[in-house]
Amino acid sequence: MAEALFQIAEPGQSRSKHACRTRAVGIDLGTTNSLVAIVDAGKPVALADEHGETMVPSVVHYRGDGGVVVGADARDRLALDFPRDTIASVKRFMGRGPRDAEATRKLTPYQFFQGAGDQSVVRFAAGGRAVTPMEVSADILRVLRLRAEEALAGPLQGAVITVPAYFDDGQRQATRDAGRLAGLEVLRLLNEPTAAALAYGLDKQAEGTFAVFDLGGGTFDVSILKLEDGVFEVKSTGGDSALGGDDFDRTIAEALLARAGGADAGDARVIRHVLDAARALKEKLTIESAAAVDVELVPGKTTTLRLTRAEMEALVTPVLERCAGPLRRALADARVERGHLSGVILVGGATRMPLVRRFVEEWFGQKPLADIDPDQVVALGAAVQADMLAGGAGAGDVLLLDVVPLSLGLETMGGIAEKLIHRNTTVPCGAKQTFTTFADNQTGFDLHVVQGERELVAECRSLARFTLKGIPPMPAGMARLEVTFMVDADGILRVSAREETTGKEAAIEVKPSYGLTDDEVERMILDSIAHGDEDVKARLLAEQRVEADGIVAAARAAMRDAPELLEDGERDAIEEALTAVEAARAGSDHHAIRTAIETLDHASKAFATRRMNKALEQGFRGRNVDAVDAKLTERPGER
Repeated sequence: MAEALFQIAEPGQSRSKHACRTRAVGIDLGTTNSLVAIVDAGKPVALADEHGETMVPSVVHYRGDGGVVVGADARDRLALDFPRDTIASVKRFMGRGPRDAEATRKLTPYQFFQGAGDQSVVRFAAGGRAVTPMEVSADILRVLRLRAEEALAGPLQGAVITVPAYFDDGQRQATRDAGRLAGLEVLRLLNEPTAAALAYGLDKQAEGTFAVFDLGGGTFDVSILKLEDGVFEVKSTGGDSALGGDDFDRTIAEALLARAGGADAGDARVIRHVLDAARALKEKLTIESAAAVDVELVPGKTTTLRLTRAEMEALVTPVLERCAGPLRRALADARVERGHLSGVILVGGATRMPLVRRFVEEWFGQKPLADIDPDQVVALGAAVQADMLAGGAGAGDVLLLDVVPLSLGLETMGGIAEKLIHRNTTVPCGAKQTFTTFADNQTGFDLHVVQGERELVAECRSLARFTLKGIPPMPAGMARLEVTFMVDADGILRVSAREETTGKEAAIEVKPSYGLTDDEVERMILDSIAHGDEDVKARLLAEQRVEADGIVAAARAAMRDAPELLEDGERDAIEEALTAVEAARAGSDHHAIRTAIETLDHASKAFATRRMNKALEQGFRGRNVDAVDAKLTERPGER
């Protein structure tokens, strides 16, 4: 595997100190709120609107006349009669398909478009049109871009947009494309926990090993980072792209609906009202021990919904405890004990909840750091990186090393997942591996790119397929296919393949149609641990079966092509060994297959030697030693 670094600035590189601002911005495209930040006089600051508000609610309303309303005004319309035309928490749908769990939840105010077009992408029916999550995100980003251009009095140089560390390739592509739709030059996608650590490290000049606990409205991320001498090294990352404050709201809303008899749980307006009530109660209970809200669940009738903090915490604790699995895996991957951490950084609005802070403090055994606004810290870190990429002077000398969250590889014969880039490999990175043909006269390669930790393709996630054609017919094993995987600094994968004897090439930029569900993320890593032994046995069995198929086919072809070279009794011995290999192949003991192959190899060794000698004799017949030596030493282009 080629070594590469996610390079922000070379340590020791001199920078001229000046107070000028670059025109590059950092954007936190959040589930609940979004914001944009710049580096001004060496310090990252979030940009506010004319009312002094830094956060833009991540809500977009689509009017029937084609108009678009973004932010607080759109959020206000959620409480009116526009639940289907007003999209909130769109980040949960980024890069996902219509069959994903998020798009098939019962408690949802949205109507999904079922018309013609790309059915691998979620489409909302809003304002009389079909709108994709990418377009909704672009409308939010456009507002942030205009705010920044007004503050900087001119067009932007570019933007760094943050994404959850556990966003897969499809979700990252959707985010990048949303930025382009919004008129932004996307300099880089940056993992949210890494951005937070960047902001904290520069602000505090801290050194040590830190955990970043990022619980936002829609996603949960955890990263373990080592900070030392201006180097930010991500040791491991994990999380759940379908776990966040929205899940708290939904759990509370379901309980409120159960209490409020007569409410129509299938009415989009009712669903939106009760979700808003649940969020309002959750936010009030962050600072109060009991709270109440009035909500219209039945037309013309206002219902008062009450909840105590203890009741709310009892409801959401099972959801919060889902954070424990990713936390354990991240520490294990980083080979760090909880007690050896220098600190825990809190990120995301949901970490304001007393329950969440108690959970983090009890789990890690130390009080978490929260002295930078958890709603702003990600955008501030993104601004720092944007400033560095644009050549600014605000950040000093920093090197940032990020990682691949899940292993990437190819399907090989027997349904085996051959990993080329392993989980937690530093990005950008690359890997090359050479493969060959299994069958005679094979004229092409079907390449299947997969993602996951299991040994068999059936237990991994399919990312993409592409074909390399035009290979001339050759005996099995003669064609040589060099496959290259490259993951860029944004975590996006590109795969290329080249057949070495012909120079034929093919390539693909992997764009899976939709992202990993929370169940898939859990299964990929937990199952790789729980089923480690059986996966290895299954892989060994598949490999031995593939080898058995190849050696049986080759032996039968050899006896058919050169029967005159078989000595008395030799055919019977080889046939007996072939039958034994085929019988072992039908079983499930890879050791038995290996033993049978070795027996066949021993029985056919003398016959194979005679075939090789005959081939050499025919090749050199009628030629003298000098001519053969000249041919062997001839260089390309010489005749």
